[in-house]
Amino acid sequence: MQRSEINEIIRESDAFIRSFGYVMPPFAYWSPEEMKTRTTSDASAIRDARLGWDITDYGQGKFADLGLFLFTTRNGNAEDLKKGTGMLYAEKIMISRKDQLSPMHRHIVKAEDIINRGGATLTLELFNSLPDGSVDEESDVTVASDGRLVTLKAGGLLKLKPGESVTLLPGNWHAFWGEGGDVLIGEVSTVNDDLTDNIFREKIGRFSTVEEDVAPLHLLVSDYDKWLA
Repeated sequence: MQRSEINEIIRESDAFIRSFGYVMPPFAYWSPEEMKTRTTSDASAIRDARLGWDITDYGQGKFADLGLFLFTTRNGNAEDLKKGTGMLYAEKIMISRKDQLSPMHRHIVKAEDIINRGGATLTLELFNSLPDGSVDEESDVTVASDGRLVTLKAGGLLKLKPGESVTLLPGNWHAFWGEGGDVLIGEVSTVNDDLTDNIFREKIGRFSTVEEDVAPLHLLVSDYDKWLA
């Protein structure tokens, strides 16, 4: 993706998020220069938790069709999970645009609530995992949705209207997209690790390759290792 496209997506996404009364944390609006010159503790805490802007086309170069906007607002530490105490959770705000696919994937560790915070319908395609972790194309899928259990055929579609949510456990294969328009999505989960805990059905990447045609408006989490080293 070109940096100019990423900058424009950030502007559009911020406006869409604000239209629902959701306001991002202050560090969202730090310039790259401010991020670099903030105190060491400020920058390192954000970098280490990988908080911030995350715009991905999954390395395929067709964001409108295959992509997702994310912003991680809080995130604990994987070491706390091992101890069973401390900050064991994470939170994101996301946007799935109309007919924009977030491709089939599962997590090894992370359990997550996916919440339609507003806009159009959020549609999820769901499968179970086989013992080897691959997609089970036969068995029914049962998930919790707002206090009730919902059972679907393998590959069934769960449609969430604004205010509705679903709990996905490790091993639940899922893909999703906005149906009928753009969707604001909340994610509340156990500690999030996008470097190691995303298993995709197809051989694709988690992050975009960025072409630096202009200066960044704000850094992406995938920029941190380069800019904040």
